[in-house]
Amino acid sequence: MAARSLQNFVDGQAVPAADGATLDLIDPSTGEVLGTSPCSGEADVDAACAAASEAFSSWRDTTPSQRQLALLKLADLVEEHADELVALESENTGKPIGLTADEEIPPMVDQIRFFAGAARVLEGLSAGEYLEGHTSWIRREPVGVCAQVTPW
Repeated sequence: MAARSLQNFVDGQAVPAADGATLDLIDPSTGEVLGTSPCSGEADVDAACAAASEAFSSWRDTTPSQRQLALLKLADLVEEHADELVALESENTGKPIGLTADEEIPPMVDQIRFFAGAARVLEGLSAGEYLEGHTSWIRREPVGVCAQVTPW
């Protein structure tokens, strides 16, 4: 397979790392270089956060129906490109194709569709007693951009 050059996806655009740094992607089953990936730094994180904050200003006003439809479209796209995603994941991790196809894509699609449905049933306010003698109010509304570092 031809080597690929991956990019960051920021503000709807594929972009390299701000400083141009890259990392080799290695096929663990062969040791062969599959391509390169951006080696992102602080400037890249700042750009992504700024773009996400800008997008948040309009996304927070979308209706539950619009959010549900966006997630359902994503689930459909994952399902439509399942074979390609399985091949890429298997190549990147060395995980067997059959196992990847059975254990990665179906649960991913199911979870996206589950949360698409949840977008329509989130309530605005609720109360509960989380500390004896005190009533806590939970207000479910978009509050801003968040980020996480995942283990893989």
